Amino acid sequence: MRIAMIGTGYVGLVSGVCFSDFGHDVICVDKDPGKIALLEAGKVPIYEPGLDALMARNVEAGRLSFTTDIARAVDGAEAVFIAVGTPTRRGDGHADLSYVMAAAEEIAASLTGYAVIVTKSTVPVGTNRKVKQAVARANPAAEFDVASNPEFLREGAAIEDFMKPDRVVVGVQNERAGTVMEEIYRPLFLRDFPIVTTDLESAEMIKYAANAFLATKITFINEIARLCEKVGADVKEVAKGIGLDGRIGNKFLHAGPGYGGSCFPKDTVALARTGQDYSAPIQIVETVIKVNEEIKHRMIDKILDLCGGSVNGKTVAVLGVTFKPNTDDMRDAPSLAIVPALVGGGAKVRVCDPQGRREGEALLPGVNWEEDPYKAAQNADALVILTEWNEFRALDLDRLARRMASPRMADLRNIYTARDAKRAGFEAYSAVGR
Repeated sequence: MRIAMIGTGYVGLVSGVCFSDFGHDVICVDKDPGKIALLEAGKVPIYEPGLDALMARNVEAGRLSFTTDIARAVDGAEAVFIAVGTPTRRGDGHADLSYVMAAAEEIAASLTGYAVIVTKSTVPVGTNRKVKQAVARANPAAEFDVASNPEFLREGAAIEDFMKPDRVVVGVQNERAGTVMEEIYRPLFLRDFPIVTTDLESAEMIKYAANAFLATKITFINEIARLCEKVGADVKEVAKGIGLDGRIGNKFLHAGPGYGGSCFPKDTVALARTGQDYSAPIQIVETVIKVNEEIKHRMIDKILDLCGGSVNGKTVAVLGVTFKPNTDDMRDAPSLAIVPALVGGGAKVRVCDPQGRREGEALLPGVNWEEDPYKAAQNADALVILTEWNEFRALDLDRLARRMASPRMADLRNIYTARDAKRAGFEAYSAVGR
């Protein structure tokens, strides 16, 4: 099957590469000639484990190509995926659909035969119907259907998620579109992965509801962590105890500095705004958004307390600034609130992150970057673990403590224990919910 993928951001590129590995002929489109040139040179503009090798294999097989020419990509395509950004709109919190609608109009002008226009971008309920109207308005003679196919890819594990999904959600209006979508996902149908076929609105809502629920789980355990600190309980033990209940599950019950990334922050806000627009406010989600911001500030206070109430004139080593490990994504990462607060408080901040420097240099001015965590800790007054990269899970704590001027650790991902830190010679250790 011939597929056009509009947008080569995280979702578009991963999806396009994986579809080509299914055996489809895929052309990925982007307006940025620099990005297309990079891709044509075999270089991946994002960090995602395994993506470069998978991309190279399918380019070599002739199933995957890249272009800035949307008309060339859409011509003859049986399915055209829209995978452009839907950032939070300034001022009101709604998802900005301008890129989606612009793509729809360009697709309309390029259609040469029947195609299913599939929205892969995360969009509010009702967007696919607006896409249909926009295409029909721009090209009244066009023969097409629309479909909703939200993504559920975890950064750092996206290929595994695409190839072995928990489920694939497809929203369609008729059997013809459903048949095309079934053919696209045929390799997953044959291996009995769950395919949820539903209407457009339900498919759109599934995506937002799923992300909002996961964000709620994270925020819930962070609130429990705060109470654990007050009453002397251990949040890791609490999470284990409740997570063994099959009705709850153990995923997303890890206390820390709050959620971030490209999905949860903007999707929770967009869902809350949709609820308000339809006079059905989702008060739980509204509270989750508020509490998640408060959690970041609680982490700042935790670091200040560790340093005697002030970081002015002190050297602080920060390990990890991406919003999660195995990605270079800095969008809405807790570090974007915490690190500037340390710099603003007069601290000399050294940062070490395996993949965060490319984006982080522009987003975190006033810090010094180190490639090695032990160099970052040299003569430091405090060490802060913000992202649980594997490289930081097995540090030589004795070596760290010896290098530091004042061995103090704020372990905001609960990688270690107070006993580990004390044995290594740390004067003070602070975790989350313990």
